[in-house]
Amino acid sequence: MVTEETVQRTEISPGRLWFGLAASAVAWASLEVIDILITWGSCVHREQTGFASPHPGARALYIVVALILFCTVLIAGTISYRNWRVLSQQREILQAAATERREFMALLGVFVSLTLGMGVLWLSIPPLWLEFCVRIK
Repeated sequence: MVTEETVQRTEISPGRLWFGLAASAVAWASLEVIDILITWGSCVHREQTGFASPHPGARALYIVVALILFCTVLIAGTISYRNWRVLSQQREILQAAATERREFMALLGVFVSLTLGMGVLWLSIPPLWLEFCVRIK
């Protein structure tokens, strides 16, 4: 006999669980690498003259990339939270206890998204005020 709980649990695909868990980590690591590449690429073109100044479009490119990756973290966190709500018997996240692997993956995805989302946010703030080329010296 198929119960309602079994039907709800089969609706969540492993891809949704893995995206909710891993997308925030990939977005955070990607922002780290892209930060280095944009900073290096924008400042190296003027070092031959003795002083480095950033390329004019570097800041706009960095802001666009940071916003896209922050939105990815938000989407991953939302998907993880919805997955957890479907899988969990608890209705409040403060009383959450993951009892099986899929529920644990969903709950871990929520916490990873929260922590690495703050990391993406904090990593994207300094380029708004600091010059790119000052950061690499």
